[in-house]
Amino acid sequence: MLSLENISLDKLSVHFVGNKAREEGLVLAKKALGKLDEAQEQELWRFFLSSFKNVSEFYRFTHSSDIELNEVRKFCSEAFDDPARFHKASEKTAKLLYECSTHAKIKGGELYVAFLSNCVLNDKEVNAIGLFKSETKDTFIQAEHSGDNYELHFESGAWKPDKACLIVESDDEDGFKICLADSMAKSAEAVYWKDDFLKIEPCPDDYHHTRNYMNVCKNFVTNHIANEFEISKTDQIAYLNKSVEYFKQNEQFNEKEFTKEVFEDKNVIRSFQEYKAGYQEENRLEIEEDFEISAPAVKKQAKVFKSVLKLDKNFHIYIHGRQDFIEKGTEKDGRKFYKIYYTEES
Repeated sequence: MLSLENISLDKLSVHFVGNKAREEGLVLAKKALGKLDEAQEQELWRFFLSSFKNVSEFYRFTHSSDIELNEVRKFCSEAFDDPARFHKASEKTAKLLYECSTHAKIKGGELYVAFLSNCVLNDKEVNAIGLFKSETKDTFIQAEHSGDNYELHFESGAWKPDKACLIVESDDEDGFKICLADSMAKSAEAVYWKDDFLKIEPCPDDYHHTRNYMNVCKNFVTNHIANEFEISKTDQIAYLNKSVEYFKQNEQFNEKEFTKEVFEDKNVIRSFQEYKAGYQEENRLEIEEDFEISAPAVKKQAKVFKSVLKLDKNFHIYIHGRQDFIEKGTEKDGRKFYKIYYTEES
């Protein structure tokens, strides 16, 4: 886990990075910003860290041939090894981002590069470098009292970054852990930040093992199982509910135990194994069979397990268990119905 509770801002450089395809240009600051007062620092913390809450998902640098050739990793190493080289490293980072900013929808904006200290990763105090790009501007109204009247001033500014990451020193083999902002979009113009600029991939840890397995299970139940077996919508929801409950109630994941408890039928288990093999190949994933379940990953992924039975546009029935309390039938006139039993009304 990463704690930012006592984090300090030691250095900050700001550059403008435009869209290269539109020839918007690159404007590099000659030096880092000077000392900020307490109020300014507090506003910057709100701006920088608003997207990083309860950080538990980490990424790592990658490269097609040699990890040492990952350019952002190289620039961060220079700054960590010698803080006096921080501003020069921030300039190189801005130049690289400009070279990657060629998608038609990428907006120009300010790139804030921050050197941060007093981060705590796994109970150890470490340094970090934050990269924050601000593209979307809002208009802020400021009312100023003048004599017997008020004057209104309109200013344009950003209230949170559109792209953000924290690059944290660690004891891992690679030496770094990377966190992406929670709110980062998955659109094509945002993927360039992760894939083309940073060149990062998920860390092979319990968080991602848990997330990957829950994803393949959800996709199998919602998109595949009904194509192979005669199964009702309520049966699909029951599989989803049982899957989530397994992850919530256990600390250690075991695939044989999971498939037996959730799917039960040998033919369904066989179908799931075949689907999982194809899913791994298609998505270039290695899905583990035994791992420690990550509670933060379960909490996040459980939100996409939809236990909702939608009937035309009139009714949504939320089903959390007791499939045996639901009966499905058809009237003589062709109208379909569900009969639901219960013991108490709340």
